Amino acid sequence: MTLLSAILLIASLQGGFTWTLYDGEGPLVLAHEVPDTPQLSAVLECTPGSGVARLDLYGPGGGSGIAILSSGSATATGQGWESGDHHSVALRTDHPVFGQFVVTGALDVAVAGRHQSVAVGPVDLAKLRRFAELCGG
Repeated sequence: MTLLSAILLIASLQGGFTWTLYDGEGPLVLAHEVPDTPQLSAVLECTPGSGVARLDLYGPGGGSGIAILSSGSATATGQGWESGDHHSVALRTDHPVFGQFVVTGALDVAVAGRHQSVAVGPVDLAKLRRFAELCGG
């Protein structure tokens, strides 16, 4: 089983979670959530046209420090920080790691040796592509 297959299997087992794109007034948001509840696993947010997205990850893992992001053969580093019930990292939408994430739907974030994966399944990749298109600067 490939890493992507494993990530997608884990994502499918997260009952009730779906990717939702919120495009309206204010920031653009792509959320992995259980609709109509406060349950979130990941949120991508940007100001349209800014070229920078913030990724918020909920659940165990993360922390503060240098974040290593990987998707496909691309990697990037950034500053990760904790904020209440989630941890965050910002990344440029024109960086190769973000480009690979848009293509594969798989992103791994490691902070202080702890890994957390984001998986956007094939059915939701169009939402991720739209998010990237609108955020691009």
